[in-house]
Amino acid sequence: MKAKEYMAILQKILQLVDEGVHVLDKHGNTIIYNDSMSKLEKMETKDVLKKPFSEVFGNLNSENSTLLKALETRTKTTEQKQTYLNKDGREITTINTTFPVIIDNEIVAAAEVAKNITKIQEMSHKILKLQNEIEKPAKAKSKKVKKYNFNNIIGRSSNFVEIIEKSKKASKNSASVFIYGETGTGKELIAQSIHYEGLRRDKPFIAQNCAALPESLLEGLLFGTTKGGFTGAVDRSGLFEQASGGTLLLDEINSMPYELQGKLLRVLQENYIRRVGGTKDIPIDVRIITTSNESPEYILENGKVRKDLFYRLNIIPLYIPPLRERKDDILILSDMFINKHKERFAKRDLKLNDEAKEKLLNYDYPGNVRELENIIMAAMSMADDEEYEITVEHLNIHETDRFSSVYSIKDIEEVGMDSYLSNLEKDIIIKTLGEYNFNITNAARKLKIKRQTLQHKIKKYKIR
Repeated sequence: MKAKEYMAILQKILQLVDEGVHVLDKHGNTIIYNDSMSKLEKMETKDVLKKPFSEVFGNLNSENSTLLKALETRTKTTEQKQTYLNKDGREITTINTTFPVIIDNEIVAAAEVAKNITKIQEMSHKILKLQNEIEKPAKAKSKKVKKYNFNNIIGRSSNFVEIIEKSKKASKNSASVFIYGETGTGKELIAQSIHYEGLRRDKPFIAQNCAALPESLLEGLLFGTTKGGFTGAVDRSGLFEQASGGTLLLDEINSMPYELQGKLLRVLQENYIRRVGGTKDIPIDVRIITTSNESPEYILENGKVRKDLFYRLNIIPLYIPPLRERKDDILILSDMFINKHKERFAKRDLKLNDEAKEKLLNYDYPGNVRELENIIMAAMSMADDEEYEITVEHLNIHETDRFSSVYSIKDIEEVGMDSYLSNLEKDIIIKTLGEYNFNITNAARKLKIKRQTLQHKIKKYKIR
């Protein structure tokens, strides 16, 4: 096959990927520019392909373009944020991975794979603005935000009561707290209770999910930005400054980008932050509470959290047991949820019958307390106005929701290998979706497959 034919095939394949792809030859001319990159940069392919890069992007050079830097200095960059103007003067913000293509020690091309985060960056700026507004006294008086404390936590199982007592002790000091447990066990509820019954109750409580944003945006959100630090940057305080004197909850710390963990460790060691693009050291006084839906052993063994950072965060460890290990609490919580939502569903004196209670007690709850509340809400919505009982028929619980399929050789012989593997895959997907309350992004991350792949499999197996 000729090189021209290879190039034609490659061009066709690259039109199918979601990421933008831009490749320059050794002379700086564009030889590959796929549709995703065209949409990302809001430019026509014909205006870029086969033309000199420096001519199309006249405002870029090897200092501010990762693609030119790779071509001229053989420098590789990974997941680097870049803000620049296209030929029409529109500002584009991307996360780029760029690398030189070297054959026989000679550079023959430079390739870049880009993700569009322009909208994500706008969203992060809005988040920071909203956080600033929330912390203004005038706003705080006019708009009440739900605050949880230990009085809002219900449970009598001995293992759960023990954790609550330990949490109450933690509220009496400012040491870092590491809360871990499965999705839906109530980690943030515990974190808020520690804050609002603690020494810092009159100061801000701010929560940030570490899996919600890429590293470059999360860094600006946490530490703030300085005008002129990068294109489009403005002077804005980060969450550390906004939480001054109070508590900062870093949810899903096991999803925080590894490089950013080193910067967080420095902040915890030195008690000051430096805004992105700034040179001024700003003292901070913030209590840190972190959560993880994976065990400390797992995240350390798999390198998800730096060991030195973990030891700083794990001063007070709190393990929240899953609902299947709190059987004594299932019916108490069910009654609480019925009472909580009776006005919403216009129901009065609705009770669980004995069969429904038994069904609830025998279920494993991969989504834990959050899933139980959803089950109760669904049951209440399905009960007719004249009914006074929640029955088994009202409960949206199916045994296939549990990952309990154990197949034997006989099973394989009866259904065949293809059906056996399909059933097994379906069970794994259902279990994982349940664990993450049917959040496809988080479930795909847990399964280590692309989001689009998971969506395809959900459709394939008709999972509702």
